[in-house]
Amino acid sequence: MTGALRLTLVSHAMTDAMSAGRFPADEPLNELGRRQVEAVRLTRALKLRGEVRQLAAPEHRAQQTAQFLGLRPAPEPRLADLDCGSWRGQTLDDLGNEQLKPWLTNPAAAPHRGESVLELRTRVAGWLAAVESADDPTQTVAVTHPAVVRAAILLALDAPPESFWRIDVAPVSRTVLHFRGPGWTLRL
Repeated sequence: MTGALRLTLVSHAMTDAMSAGRFPADEPLNELGRRQVEAVRLTRALKLRGEVRQLAAPEHRAQQTAQFLGLRPAPEPRLADLDCGSWRGQTLDDLGNEQLKPWLTNPAAAPHRGESVLELRTRVAGWLAAVESADDPTQTVAVTHPAVVRAAILLALDAPPESFWRIDVAPVSRTVLHFRGPGWTLRL
């Protein structure tokens, strides 16, 4: 690929699980989430000109956010949320510090029998490599999950996986990455 590739990652809007501090299932946006999308109207802020590849994670909340933003995304399985396994539907209080601590301090841990942070990071790295090498448009917008955005930021900055939980990704926020030559850069 020649020139610069622009990748805009959009985090999905608020859900009941997020509001309650509950590990997500495949829930839709709640009323607050719908209002967040209405207020942002990212399709104008994204400055979508020319040919733009539009993608979204397969979960309902990501697809719904994309549709409310006026996008027509293709589903991309590699943008799926971090698989929390047996913790789906439970709150942080349900689990307690004893169960959460290994997961929050060791990126290789998966006490929920789902996906570890390292496994998510590897999945996102594979997807970013595919975006880099595609003959598609130079502009891509992808609606996904905070965990996927965190992983992409870690990869762009070549930051250690232990930094994963120190990145806060707000609902309906956008993160812009550029790819030129040897790697990704984060644009703030």
